[in-house]
Amino acid sequence: MEEGNSSFEIRVDEPQISKTVDVGTQMDLSLKDIALLEEEVSMCKLEESSFTDNYRKKFTYYTGLPNIALFLFIVNHVEGFLNSVRVRRLSNFQKLLLTLMKLRLNLDYSDLGYRFNIRQSTVSSIFKRVIFFLAHSFPSLIHWPDRDALRASMPQCFKSKFGNKVAVIIDCFEIPTQRPSLIRSKVQAYSSYKSRITVKYLLGITPQGVVSFLSEGWGGRVSDTHITDHCGILENLLPGDIVLADRGFDIKILEGEKHAKAEIPDSTRGKKQLSAAEVSNTRKIASVRIHVERVIGSIRNKFKIISFNSAVPVSLLNETHENTSLLDYIVRVSCMLVNLCDSIVND
Repeated sequence: MEEGNSSFEIRVDEPQISKTVDVGTQMDLSLKDIALLEEEVSMCKLEESSFTDNYRKKFTYYTGLPNIALFLFIVNHVEGFLNSVRVRRLSNFQKLLLTLMKLRLNLDYSDLGYRFNIRQSTVSSIFKRVIFFLAHSFPSLIHWPDRDALRASMPQCFKSKFGNKVAVIIDCFEIPTQRPSLIRSKVQAYSSYKSRITVKYLLGITPQGVVSFLSEGWGGRVSDTHITDHCGILENLLPGDIVLADRGFDIKILEGEKHAKAEIPDSTRGKKQLSAAEVSNTRKIASVRIHVERVIGSIRNKFKIISFNSAVPVSLLNETHENTSLLDYIVRVSCMLVNLCDSIVND
């Protein structure tokens, strides 16, 4: 019997000890798993704590900005306004993040509502109010530079071809829109060049690759020359300034009373072919004028809301603030943000 009891005790004790060890090990693993899961959930949240240095690509993907320090600078600069946009669920960081995500990815208001756990109408209100305020808060981000500063930092690729006289490179870009209901509006907005309804903007950049001028939006039917003559850019020119432009612009309009000089590629219209001198001149202009196309491409790529792949809703044109359409504000803020990023002109 003693051997039996001893055998019985061994059979009982061994499983109990084994069971106690297994439970302890499982508890330790569970705590570690919980900590990892909490970290993963935190990284998925759209809040400041989820955008660490290790997630720089994630931050740039959502905002288009190169780093979070720049984003926080904007938040701090407009903190007073963001406080006035009262949404209990969102921090000031998230209000600006939501706005840039709409610009960057062109997400639906419903999509953003689900992501931030707020109503669609609240998303729309936040986006519009923040866009209006950003456009008014940083006006100096798009400005015509002082000539001395412009010439002192003139890139070598411009110096070698035009000296230090280039003041601006201009071009127009178009944003497709949905069809307006009024026939007159359709006619004014139809772009024969793009074969669709568009809004057209004239954009000017410095030789350094910074947006220095942006016009209001015009119907796609309006010519580049007409916009140039009426958008106010000519008022910035001084005698001796060189303006680089494409063939769609009128030399006489650009030069005008300002005695500026327009450098435009030669046209083959009325000619069988260009002369050797004309070919050389056209290549010289094209080699540096391409920078304005690269800037426009950067704006479109960074902010899908104004890309050429989808038509913006008519509501962005109909909704105005201080007689300016919401689309105009969106384009302006997009250009301002691109000016905060690295320049496309390397030298």
